[in-house]
Amino acid sequence: MSEQSLDADLCVSDCERCPALVESRSRIVNGTGPTDADLVFVGEAPGANEDEEGEPFVGRSGTVLDDALRDVGLARADVRITNCVRCRPPDNRDPHSEELDNCRGYLAEELARADPELVVTLGKVPSQHLLGRSVAVTKEAGEVFDARVGDAAVRLLVCLHPAATLYDRSQADAFEETIRTAAELAGLADGESGGQSSLGDY
Repeated sequence: MSEQSLDADLCVSDCERCPALVESRSRIVNGTGPTDADLVFVGEAPGANEDEEGEPFVGRSGTVLDDALRDVGLARADVRITNCVRCRPPDNRDPHSEELDNCRGYLAEELARADPELVVTLGKVPSQHLLGRSVAVTKEAGEVFDARVGDAAVRLLVCLHPAATLYDRSQADAFEETIRTAAELAGLADGESGGQSSLGDY
């Protein structure tokens, strides 16, 4: 990569490619979870809670995701959770296309090193960014596609954003079903971790 690559923990320690994000962030929010996870969740960008705590998907959306994982016998420590963009956009706006492009190399390297069985995109922005096309998330949730991120081919499952269930409770069943599908496709359903522990070793 031209500026800086990920360290052994798949973390970026310093990056100034996006001036607006450098201005708005208080820290770079890297992915969390095993560096060799079978299941990787990808969101769009950190929000205020994530920027404050330095971890993706905390706050209310994180609770929804954690609860759905628990319902299929998984903990947050069993999966990797990351974002397309690692710095909080101003006023929680969607990341711009150039910001997504600037950060894509980091995500590509993260996925290549983790080499997961499945990548789950949480919401419209990461789904469209990684599939390279318009995505109707509510219609395509639960569908699996082949995608290329950097040099790596990945199997990608489209999923609603956890926040969608907070604004529209009718979306909760679809979200939870997609998480169950993700666990099954990654070989992690009901705590059968295929070599990864679901007992909090990480």
